[in-house]
Amino acid sequence: MREIIETGNAPAPIGPYSQAIRANGLVFVSGQIPLLPESGTVVPGDIVDQTRQVMNNLAAILQSAGSGLSKIVKTTVYLADLDQFARFNQVYAEFLGEAKPARATVQVSRLPKGALLEVDAIALG
Repeated sequence: MREIIETGNAPAPIGPYSQAIRANGLVFVSGQIPLLPESGTVVPGDIVDQTRQVMNNLAAILQSAGSGLSKIVKTTVYLADLDQFARFNQVYAEFLGEAKPARATVQVSRLPKGALLEVDAIALG
């Protein structure tokens, strides 16, 4: 069974995809960039500000699915500048605490809307 997850507490998709899909007891959250849910614009600021928004967006989507940040088992992080890795990690750790999911982090040449990062996640549903 496949269920589309949607919430107004996170940004609407900017393309032909769902915020998340629940299937076989897992929640697959599409990549989140630092968009403000109410306006769909990128949050102003540096990697710290943008990481906070991305994590808030992930949390809202997971909550809507009946899951949560502590149930994430895998993330993929896309950074526009790998030199920001340590600053990203500080905020990421604030949100995930001891959960520490498996993760891959890569530098990319460009992200939608000029965002500094994007994060997708797989969580227990």
